[in-house]
Amino acid sequence: MKESNMAAAPKEIWFLTGSQNLYGEETLRQVAEQSQVVVDQLSTGVNAPLKIVWKPVVKTTEEIKAALQGATLAPECVGVITWMHTFSPAKMWINGLDSLKKPLLHLHTQAGQSLPWATIDMDFMNLNQAAHGDREYAHILSRMDIARKVVVGFPTDARVQQEVDSWAWASLGWDKSQHLKVARFGDNMRYVAVTDGDKVAAQITFGMSIEQLSVNALADAVLGVSDADANKLCEVYQAEYEVAAELCLGGARHESLQYSAKIEIALRAILEQGGYSAFTSNFEDLGTLRQLPGLAVQRLMADGYGFAGEGDWKTAALLAITKSMTPQGGGTSFMEDYTYHFGPGTPKVLGAHMLEVCPSISGQKPKIEIHPLGIGGKEDPVRMVFTAKPSAGRVLCLTDMGARFRLITNEIKIVEPTQDLPKLPVARAVWEPEPSLAVSAEAWMLAGGSHHTVLTNSVSQETLEDFARIAGVELVEIDSSTTSKGLRKELQWSSAYHRLVNRNV
Repeated sequence: MKESNMAAAPKEIWFLTGSQNLYGEETLRQVAEQSQVVVDQLSTGVNAPLKIVWKPVVKTTEEIKAALQGATLAPECVGVITWMHTFSPAKMWINGLDSLKKPLLHLHTQAGQSLPWATIDMDFMNLNQAAHGDREYAHILSRMDIARKVVVGFPTDARVQQEVDSWAWASLGWDKSQHLKVARFGDNMRYVAVTDGDKVAAQITFGMSIEQLSVNALADAVLGVSDADANKLCEVYQAEYEVAAELCLGGARHESLQYSAKIEIALRAILEQGGYSAFTSNFEDLGTLRQLPGLAVQRLMADGYGFAGEGDWKTAALLAITKSMTPQGGGTSFMEDYTYHFGPGTPKVLGAHMLEVCPSISGQKPKIEIHPLGIGGKEDPVRMVFTAKPSAGRVLCLTDMGARFRLITNEIKIVEPTQDLPKLPVARAVWEPEPSLAVSAEAWMLAGGSHHTVLTNSVSQETLEDFARIAGVELVEIDSSTTSKGLRKELQWSSAYHRLVNRNV
């Protein structure tokens, strides 16, 4: 993902260590020193772009409440890790936990990996009480029904670090969601159900704001972009991509590339000025735009913006959130299940969209070409053409089920196309879904999944699970173990559960 002015101030995860004044000054000094070592050890394996920040040991109801309220109010804090080094009576935590509005991870660890069998004495036992101190604390978390992730093990263990890292990425995604603004240029595509939804419920659940803008506001802004500025951007295109000769300076269709550059400049300015980090368009409502935005959308996605076509604000928002959880160099894109290969050989999905697939998933230097679209009634649009590189990955979507939101994921294997696609001038991906095309498609449809998705080759399933837990939304996972019979039962049980505990609307 490219650097962009969307980059925010550095984010932090606060590390709180619980104890109590019962133990005396010397023991509390050791608790503080050892908890700082745990933070240092844990930090070596957390790759998410944030810092784990040690905070002073909390020993009283007042200290705990102040620390957790501080975490809630601090914009740089995206989550809190707690650990009870000694015994920290859990009733001291109630008021503070009740005020915490940030993701929570409970780390169940201790300062030493191995017991000093030959020298262990009561002083050691009094200092190292996490084995039962954390259980006391965990009880109140369960009693208060507080969503959290529990990670058990020594902080230098690779599994422990990976689990904390996955949660850290999810916490960044949640922070993104809480401040997300989606610009909708035009409305939802007429008569389409799955791309529509309850925007108020989305703001209550995820914090995101969905706002409508006139498509002609974009068209007017395009008219205000100078040829000189557009030509400078065209030079960037020629430096970064393989541009068709007819679009290059002096080529017969260079003006179309220039107009596409004006769309990008105008669109980027509107998004930046309005504080939007996701947007939608709709080919049914292009106003006075001469082209459906293609190249501009692809480049903005590469810079971290969320996008979806046909007014699909949920997928645009989900893409922005997923991109915020994507490691540097990873690929995440807007996608659509377009058509199938049922055989011979392993059945496959050919995914694409009319134009808008992010080059972050490309396996080669993208080509910039111009071709007829055959829909929308506008001039031929400029777009990048490429094929997604082979990789393990997943597709996901966010659906509005009426009383709640549902996040659906499907494990996939992105593969090379079975044959060349010389007459398909769009960016595309080919994948084999788990456990099979037949089972996965049936499961996806039973779950009410969208035809629009987010495809990622780098955001882990564990991170998505952590995000769903933080958001308090239903998660349906389709993977190698999925069966149609089992999935039907899971959906019935899940539906009953979420109707009972629904807190989204």
